[in-house]
Amino acid sequence: MGPGQGAQGLIWLSGPERLPQVLTSERELRWCQLPVAGVEKFFAEGVIGADLRPDLAWACAKGSYAKPVAEHALALTLALLRALPERAKARTWGKQAGETLFGARVTLVGGGGITTELLHLLEPFGVSTTVVRRRAQGSAVPPLPGSPRVVGTDQLAHALQGARVVVLALSLTPESEGLIGSEELSAMGPEAFLVNVARGRHVVTPALVDALTAGRIAGAALDVTDPEPLPDGHPLWSLGNCLITPHSADTAEMVAPLLAERARENTARARQGLALLGAVDPAAGY
Repeated sequence: MGPGQGAQGLIWLSGPERLPQVLTSERELRWCQLPVAGVEKFFAEGVIGADLRPDLAWACAKGSYAKPVAEHALALTLALLRALPERAKARTWGKQAGETLFGARVTLVGGGGITTELLHLLEPFGVSTTVVRRRAQGSAVPPLPGSPRVVGTDQLAHALQGARVVVLALSLTPESEGLIGSEELSAMGPEAFLVNVARGRHVVTPALVDALTAGRIAGAALDVTDPEPLPDGHPLWSLGNCLITPHSADTAEMVAPLLAERARENTARARQGLALLGAVDPAAGY
């Protein structure tokens, strides 16, 4: 939607394609609210991080959708541990299988809203949690709830070792694309499960297929894939140790009221001269 005459704020409910035209014609705009949490397409199209409107303050929906996405991550985690991908396809009684999440070692890659909410959901299970994020915890980095161990991305390989479950919940940037490849999957080991509720391009798909086929990891649950949508007949569909949901951790029905609340909050904050929630850092890429 476009702003009215003299509007200073824009609530944008579409993709990046038509946005440059609006930003160029509406020079009085001072801030823009985007409808998505992951803004990599807006960077790729040169809408953010270019000379188009360097004066504009950007806000995205990061954090707004964290609760349903974290809920989905937990559901996928439990499904893997309880061998539900295999049992959902079974047509005979079979052998008993399954593990408990209680007391397990869990590594969360990403330090934003999804990780924060997932840490709350994991508390009753008494897990041992390591969080991997761009910057390790320090004086300039706010602590995460539950006092998990927090390390920087330079410690990723070490944080993957010994984890029963690895959850990807980070923003997609040039630095994080292909973050999980053959070496990282091998570091996880044959007892580990991978859960991805972030972006498909965080994972090197051919390497994941190889690791799942060879048993180098125990299984994977993916709400996002590369390519996406995952084509019919792709090898991942035929693997019994892989569970795939069609980017449904936050459906349109879940998102609409959450985005409306974020837009309302940021409109009020802009009027009061306060910092916007979900602010986008053009230098960081998210």
